[in-house]
Amino acid sequence: MLIEPFSGDRENLRALFALADDSQAQIVTYLAQGEIFVAREGDAFIGHAQLVETAEPGVLELKSLAVLEEYRGCGVGRALVERVIAASRAKSARSLIVSTASADIANLRFYQRRGFRMVWIVSDAFSPATGYPEGILIDGIFLRDQVIFELKFTA
Repeated sequence: MLIEPFSGDRENLRALFALADDSQAQIVTYLAQGEIFVAREGDAFIGHAQLVETAEPGVLELKSLAVLEEYRGCGVGRALVERVIAASRAKSARSLIVSTASADIANLRFYQRRGFRMVWIVSDAFSPATGYPEGILIDGIFLRDQVIFELKFTA
């Protein structure tokens, strides 16, 4: 597996973005932003991570992260997050944030194991008003609320 910056046509990664976000309307708003890192196996893209700036100086966001299902549990996601953390530190960021669905127990665990801490919840972030179909279930839990995590960097 190789992890590297991606500078090609981001439309070639749309299927990976769709694994990370159930709203095509939302993907359109951020697809062109920031930096993308890809995990490759040969010529195939098996995962991606997107790092974007936020409105708050010194705070970066891991906006999108996905790994093809057949490669999950093999360290691809961890390696992509480590690459984003290294890139954030290289930019002298004071923290890195990431958000996920409160219903996605596996993601909640994944980010906490990487050192991220829960800092706030956005109620009803995933609704038809924000481009998400009603009735999406994750692990038997309705997709509704968003959990924001933060990883603080020390000087």
